[in-house]
Amino acid sequence: MNEEERGYEVVEEGCEGDCESCGGSCESCGGSCAQQDFRAKAHPMNHIKRVIGIVSGKGGVGKSLITSLSAVMMNRAGYRVGILDADMTGPSIPLGFGVHERATANEHGILPARSGKGVGIMSVNLFLNEETEPVIWRGAIVANTVKQFWTDVVWGDVDYLFVDMPPGTGDVPLTIFQSLPVDGIIVVASPQELVGMIVTKAVRMAQMMDVPILGIVENMSWFQCDKCGEKHYIYGKSRLEESAAEFGLEILARLPIRPDVAAAVDAGKIEDVDFPEMAEAVEKIAKALPVEKE
Repeated sequence: MNEEERGYEVVEEGCEGDCESCGGSCESCGGSCAQQDFRAKAHPMNHIKRVIGIVSGKGGVGKSLITSLSAVMMNRAGYRVGILDADMTGPSIPLGFGVHERATANEHGILPARSGKGVGIMSVNLFLNEETEPVIWRGAIVANTVKQFWTDVVWGDVDYLFVDMPPGTGDVPLTIFQSLPVDGIIVVASPQELVGMIVTKAVRMAQMMDVPILGIVENMSWFQCDKCGEKHYIYGKSRLEESAAEFGLEILARLPIRPDVAAAVDAGKIEDVDFPEMAEAVEKIAKALPVEKE
């Protein structure tokens, strides 16, 4: 990956791009060139302590669910929490929290919507005339909108801002890694071997962009029969240990398939869900990226 793809651009052609250590010895520019930082400046009224991205290699593995549950559990633990819904073509965060109103603004900027429990939410769905209206935008517009959710939204004081990223390794994930000060990512996977292979690409992208990986969450690990209590591994044997060991990742949680959680999301009541496995994962995240409660 070249310098521009990593988030920096070498100003002078022919420069070796190691200006901090060369001491002015580059023959082409004498060390006078500098690396350009592509990170977007946050809104001046914001004080966001930690930014955590939720990523996956493909859609349909429950990335938005993990984002929502992480925010719910962190909020329940007493932290100030926000969710930046960067999955522009599949924005589902407001639905799970029962947020249906349009976004508002004042003289300072765009205001995030608030859930019943106080979680700040910003999503393109809050700007659409109808929630089912498709977002048919080109990549550059999508990427710029994501940046505006960082630069123009008045988040205020936030301990943990979770970013629900679109699946894959395209324009928007690259924009987020380059433009936002991401402190770490959570990788979401399912037990399927193909998905595991695709998630490997997301892991390697994070490594190439020098973004810390906090760990991996395996979603839809099993289904437990409410009559006999037996666990059924619907998607086959998990390969989570193999994938985690290969990259040296911590296993944050294995989450079962729970129809009651799906029903709660559809009803906009995810904040009423009790999910012990995800609560334990959030405890690990808080230890890895600690903040002081105020």
